[in-house]
Parts: sequence; structure tokens; C-alpha cells
Amino acid sequence: MMTTLIATMMFKDARPIDTYGLLRTQGNRIIAKDGKPVSLQGMSLFWSQWIGKYYTHGTVKWLKDDWKCSIVRAAIAAEPDGYIAKPQQELAKAEAVIEAAVKEGIYVIVDWHAHTAEKHTAQAAEFFAKISKKYGKHQNVIYEIYNEPLKVSWKDTIKPYAETVIAAIRKNDPDNLIIVGTPTWSQDVDAVIPYPIKDRNVAYTLHFYAGTHKQYLRDKAQKALDAGLPLMITEWGTVNANGDGAVDQVSTQEWLAFARKNELSMCNWSVADKVEGAAVLKPGANPEGKWPLTQLTPSGIYVRELIRGWKAR
Repeated sequence: MMTTLIATMMFKDARPIDTYGLLRTQGNRIIAKDGKPVSLQGMSLFWSQWIGKYYTHGTVKWLKDDWKCSIVRAAIAAEPDGYIAKPQQELAKAEAVIEAAVKEGIYVIVDWHAHTAEKHTAQAAEFFAKISKKYGKHQNVIYEIYNEPLKVSWKDTIKPYAETVIAAIRKNDPDNLIIVGTPTWSQDVDAVIPYPIKDRNVAYTLHFYAGTHKQYLRDKAQKALDAGLPLMITEWGTVNANGDGAVDQVSTQEWLAFARKNELSMCNWSVADKVEGAAVLKPGANPEGKWPLTQLTPSGIYVRELIRGWKAR
């Protein structure tokens, strides 16, 4: 009985950042401080300019304590009506989530949530320079510098943008993990293969929505992995790519098996009370967390159980 109690207390007190430390890439894996791959599970918040009410310490703490999230993603909108128009407002939202994650000891992805980030390279570099200068000392901060590029060239458009923003980060933070979006809404991860970024701690973004994306996208991702590229699934949905529809449990389980096989970390879309299939909350859910099951959508109930049952390794 005493042994069980001690083990329970140790699990309760263990914080992901204390267990895994600085995340870094090695080959096609993201590894922890002990050199072993780690597969984190968590949630992404919604576009910050539209549903920013969940960018709170209460939400982050509840996701850690009740959902057992080891990672959370702050989707800081660039535009429309995001950081480009209201930089101080959106920066404050990013900082609120970062500070909550640091206090709670979980990882936090600071995501430049945009589809045409290359049009605002200077502002993106400015944003990440501020974030890295203030928070780069914290090993649980991860920079996602481009959420979902459209159908543009990796070599000629995304990579040059990424190199500029990465340089701004590395002036302040030489170590922390950086994630770079890939063409076609972060699906064409194989486009990176001939032209990877030369940085010792960079991985690439893979996004999927279970109702739409099937084996063909896993084949594309496997090709990138086989070529030695480390991937992170910073956004995925249980429903269709438009964010709506019913939960596709069969496809979700196929994707989870793929993620487990390849030791990939994942953030589900999204912590929002919007009336759509991907939202995990019903309208009016508490901005400070503490959500009973009655405030969760079908996707929310399903994803919560998936995260609670996931083992990081």
C-alpha cells in the first residue's frame, strides 16, 4: 500500500519539463534530455484573435491536471486582425500562455498562426525576437514559426522566410526547438527532403484531419521520416479538414498508431467553444478550465480520453 502511494505521489508531482528537459532533434526523432525519443500529447488553442478567452492560466492548468496534457499550443494569429494589426494585444496572449506553461511545467508551442507568413517576414522576426529574448531561457518553450503555408514553394518561399526568422530567434536562444511549416497546409513534408534547413534543432510541421486525410498523407510523412527529417504534428483534428463533421474514430486510431510507431508529438485542434466538430468545448464553457464532461463536445470527450491514456514513451 505504501509503495503504491509513493508511486502515485511521484507521478502526480512529476512535471514533463523536469522529466524530459530540453527537446532536441536527433536523426528523424525528437529526443529528451536522456537521449530517448519522446511523444508528447496535448491541445492547441484556437486562433488568438477570435477565441482568445481560453488563453488563461486556468485553462493551461486544467489541461495539465485533468486532461494530462504535456504540451499546449498558443495559436497566435498574424492576420486577419491579429498581431500585424494589434501586436501588443496578441503578444500579451502569447505571454499569458507561456507563463502559465512555465509555471505548470509543461511544454508550450508558440505558433505564428498564418497562411501567408512570408508577406510579413519582418513582423514575424520581430515577434519571435521578443519571445525568445524574454522566454528563451525556459527549455519548455518551442517556436512554431509558420503554421500552414499554402501551395507555395518550400525552396523559394518558405525556406528563405524560415531562415530569416530562425536567425532572429537564435540571436537570443541558441538551443530550443524550432518547428517550420511545410507546403499545402503543412502536408507536403516530403518537399523539404532536398533542401533541409541547416540548424541543429529544427523539425518540420505535419498536420492532418482524420476525416479527410488518410493513408496517402501517412505515406508522404513516412517518406520524409525515412529521409531523416524529424516531424511534429502541431495540429490535428478528429473531423474533416474544414474543422467540421463527425468524429472519425477509425481514421483517428490509424493516425495514432502511426504517431506511436514514429514517436511523434501531437496537439489536437482545438480548445474552443465554437459550434463546429473540431471544437472540444460547448458554447459558454468556462475560460478558466474546470470543465465537466457535460461541457465537452463529442470530440472533446474522445480526445480527452486519448490524451489521458497516452504514454510519452
